[in-house]
Amino acid sequence: MANPSSTFQVDLQPIGRRTEITADQTLLEAAQNSGVELVAICGGSGSCGTCRVRLVNGQLSALTPIEAHELEAEEIAIGYRLACQALPLSDVQIEIPPQSLTAPQRTQLEGLELDIAIKPNVFPIDLELEAPDQADLRADTTRLNDAVMALGHEPVQIDLPVLADISDRLRSQNWAARLAVGNQDNQPEAVTILLPQTRLVGIAIDIGTTKVAAYLVDLSSGQTLAQAGAMNPQIAYGEDVVSRIAYANVHRDGREVLQHKIVDTLNQLTAELCSQARVSREQIVDAVVVGNTAMHHLFAGLPVTQLGTAPYVPSISSALEVRAREVGLDLAAGAAVYLPPNIAGFVGADHVSMVLAAGIDRSEQTTIGIDIGTNTEITLAHQGHLLSCSCASGPAFEGAHIRDGMRAAPGAIERVQIDGSTIRYHTIGDQLPVGLCGSGILDAIAQMKRAGVIDRRGVLRQDHPLAHNGDNRNAMILVPANATGHGQDIRITRHDVTEIQLAKAAIRAGIDILLAQANVSYDAIDTFIIAGAFGTYLDLASAIRIGMFPELPLPRFKQIGNAAGMGAKQMLVSMERRHAATELARRVDYIELTTYPGFTDRFAAAMYF
Repeated sequence: MANPSSTFQVDLQPIGRRTEITADQTLLEAAQNSGVELVAICGGSGSCGTCRVRLVNGQLSALTPIEAHELEAEEIAIGYRLACQALPLSDVQIEIPPQSLTAPQRTQLEGLELDIAIKPNVFPIDLELEAPDQADLRADTTRLNDAVMALGHEPVQIDLPVLADISDRLRSQNWAARLAVGNQDNQPEAVTILLPQTRLVGIAIDIGTTKVAAYLVDLSSGQTLAQAGAMNPQIAYGEDVVSRIAYANVHRDGREVLQHKIVDTLNQLTAELCSQARVSREQIVDAVVVGNTAMHHLFAGLPVTQLGTAPYVPSISSALEVRAREVGLDLAAGAAVYLPPNIAGFVGADHVSMVLAAGIDRSEQTTIGIDIGTNTEITLAHQGHLLSCSCASGPAFEGAHIRDGMRAAPGAIERVQIDGSTIRYHTIGDQLPVGLCGSGILDAIAQMKRAGVIDRRGVLRQDHPLAHNGDNRNAMILVPANATGHGQDIRITRHDVTEIQLAKAAIRAGIDILLAQANVSYDAIDTFIIAGAFGTYLDLASAIRIGMFPELPLPRFKQIGNAAGMGAKQMLVSMERRHAATELARRVDYIELTTYPGFTDRFAAAMYF
């Protein structure tokens, strides 16, 4: 036992914060002192088990009986502790898993930089040209290419929009320039001409069915300079992929409307990123855009009619490169947009990007990678083989179709615990509750099942003290009106439970069919990777409790955030990663769930808790 007055340093990773505490203070207090917000629904008494951390280096106090009860044996074996129970006996380094962090803190983890060799598609050539005179009447483009070849490079092709700017630029810059050169159709081509030493940047974009994420990246270092997100404006024309395909098919100009809407949003995001990083649009010389197959097609202006009817065939599955101006993106004059390959009609470039970023294609273990969204894609890697499928999980995990559902914003309940007839909850920003985001809904229903408020069919048990029959529908009052931020009850209704049942059943049926196809048991899964915004926020124990995920030891799960966006960044700064994406897509065997024998029975069975 250390002297209570002794002080020790606590290193909190991957947040990167360090703080000092005395020997009689807990790791939870260390986190709180340094501004790291751990989820602790019970207020630090140890009864909720939500403040899990893992000891990496150093010594901690002995395991308490509370920890022995809350933690699994496999977790204890690899160093997991409850932050509210553990005291330091020396300087310690602690790893905090994503599920122990509040939503804003978890978002910080999505900005981790890349550790790959940097070799982008666009590179700079700095030039000092001789000004023309009566004895030297070479054309400006000839003069420029002569200077390029004098430095040992091949001559560059110059497209008309870039050509239109060259003469004025060279003269205003006193014949000194940085030429951005890209590879178009295996030929070097001028992308733009800038002031000497101007930074070249690229933009990586993940077009989700619900949300869009964009990252501005320095092409020489791979550093993320700025990032921003927005709602996908196509939601106004349909919440899911199928309804948007229907809109594009029914309306004569539907495809054009959807394409213009998303491009307008991307241009707004680009302006925001440029403002954050203090760069100009002319400096954005390359782009990578990922999305599911329908989002990919709608962005590129491709037809989607064939995606709405069996056998759901994409217009193109190979990688696609188009000029940014052809799709309406306002970047450098000659900038190109690279779209990675699609796998199938409902497994697109975003999933290829996620599998690439997570290294699932290179894994020697049996690994499942799942990207949860309105449309959920799953890949199983086993003995060198890759199997994929797509599940229509719907927007319930985004808060849609839920009575008091909302986005993950201040005041949203993100964690719930039911102990007897006592309900505890944690809101984003510690504000008065005004609704539930996806992780809160999942938690609430898992806790209702655990406490016996609902049965395995999802029906509220009227003999339970928390069940409430009001407004002609079964519901449980999660937070009474006098404790909310808007003066109204926050409830979980039978309809809410059904929405979650439908979503989780689609995902579980997809997982089970991939395992059955590969003849793999649950126990054989070495690593279970969960990507996507909702996948970062969900509580793993809750997902297992409702049957969405198989019952595996928690340490086998990894929550990795927006991996599709991370993969897009990799392909932005590395040509090798683009080649790897093409090879990956070729290796995948796609399984269409709707025609798979027994899918309906598996889905129906997965509806039960």
